Amino acid sequence: MLANKPKPVVRVHVKKGDKVVVHSGQYKSAEAREVLKVQADGRIIVQGVNLRWKHQKRSQQNPKGGRVQLEMPIPASKVLLWSEKLGRGTRTKVQVVDGRKCRVGVKCGTNFDPKKDQ
Repeated sequence: MLANKPKPVVRVHVKKGDKVVVHSGQYKSAEAREVLKVQADGRIIVQGVNLRWKHQKRSQQNPKGGRVQLEMPIPASKVLLWSEKLGRGTRTKVQVVDGRKCRVGVKCGTNFDPKKDQ
């Protein structure tokens, strides 16, 4: 019975294409990296972070098989959005700007969701 229950969707403070800084764990660094994918369970895939070896079976597309390195997901709570103004990661809050909800840096005031031209 429990297997049929839908999993709750977790709201995440980052989006695909954002520049982020990993602030804890093995991949902690001061350089900005790009978010490749955001999963529904609150985990994200960041470029060059949490690399693992994947063993590929032979197929027609990959006749030799072999090993490839892939980025695996990490919790979204381990990253901060990169602020160009501060030159480091910053926490975010949600503000209403021009009738739209936008992510805004707490210390720098940077708007991470600029208005899109229509």
